Amino acid sequence: MHEMALCEGIIEIIQEESRKHAFARVNVVCLEIGALSHVAPEAMKFCFEAVAARTIAQGARLEIVETPGAAWCMACSKGVEIKQRYEPCPSCGSYQLQVTGGEEMRVRELEVD
Repeated sequence: MHEMALCEGIIEIIQEESRKHAFARVNVVCLEIGALSHVAPEAMKFCFEAVAARTIAQGARLEIVETPGAAWCMACSKGVEIKQRYEPCPSCGSYQLQVTGGEEMRVRELEVD
């Protein structure tokens, strides 16, 4: 369950931002998670609550925006949306896809006091 380590990283980001911008409490943490990132949103919610306890983010609501996977098909020269790696191009059926998006996970927004 690497989501626990990811949540610890998020808490570190929040603490660093609180030092830079002098806020005392986080109400909402909005994450962007790509479909190809190998991160399970439900596991993130569970782990975030455990890791955020006794920190500046304790009790904060975790919002997750899931972004689709994207690839460039070398056979038909089109940008296409994919749900997982190694699936064929939804346009032409070729497996010559180069992933161009959906691997990311990032803190998109913090709502703070």
